[in-house]
Amino acid sequence: MTTLRPWIHLLRIPQWSKNAVVFAALVFGDPSIELALVRALVAFVAFCALSSAGYIFNDWLDIERDRLHPVKKRRPLASGEVGPQFAIVLAALMASAALLASWFVNPVLALVMLGYAVLMVAYSLRLKHVVLVDVFVIATGFLLRAVAGAAAVEVPVSAWLMLCTMLLALFLAFGKRRSELVRLGDNAIGHRTVLAGYSLAVLDQFLVITATCAIMAYSIYTFTSESVPGNGIMMISVPPVIFAVFRYLLLVMKRGEGGAPEVLLWRDKPLLLSVMTWSVAVLAVMYLG
Repeated sequence: MTTLRPWIHLLRIPQWSKNAVVFAALVFGDPSIELALVRALVAFVAFCALSSAGYIFNDWLDIERDRLHPVKKRRPLASGEVGPQFAIVLAALMASAALLASWFVNPVLALVMLGYAVLMVAYSLRLKHVVLVDVFVIATGFLLRAVAGAAAVEVPVSAWLMLCTMLLALFLAFGKRRSELVRLGDNAIGHRTVLAGYSLAVLDQFLVITATCAIMAYSIYTFTSESVPGNGIMMISVPPVIFAVFRYLLLVMKRGEGGAPEVLLWRDKPLLLSVMTWSVAVLAVMYLG
């Protein structure tokens, strides 16, 4: 386990949970192909490889900056546990394998993933330093995951799925920026220059706005979208969503957490329980209702 730890950190394996968004189209859409689940799984694995390649590239660029961070200085590249030359070659191989695998599933999927790769390179080189643009790029990354899932199982891209994904991603991204401001304190700007353009008051407003819009968009979706049963039963999934959003707001604004949403989800039992309840409700409605 000691030997594997640097590689787990380098590839950001816990953050692979973000790529579960590719399954949204499988759940909320109406796949007509027999191998829809297999295609969605391939898209998920390919996105895990591609996102890990992006994380490696970003860490490779930020080696010196990360060494000034109280936590990120322990990352494999910043700490010297993994050589930068080997890491960048690994990133290139993983990205190539991901694009090749996605091409065999669906050329459209490969184009979406290529777009994601280009976006992440632009983010690492420049866009992460531009106020608001940095957050919208992160949200766009989630959108492309959802689009990739739809391309993999060959279903139309739902406008509601796009809207809910975008709003939720913005909500989480603003929470991440707030957590960074709180935890890094006076060193925040030195580590991430874009934080100079934010303040706690502004981020609190953004969090409230995106939380409200996300809840409203999902609530309207549950009884107006053509992809859900027309009897309104999907509305039973709204309360867990509201609880999860409020719980996350509490953790971010009261306790200063939210820097790593994928970790917070598994660590906070009420938040995890609400997400699991929502998942059970959605699957029951879509496949049993």
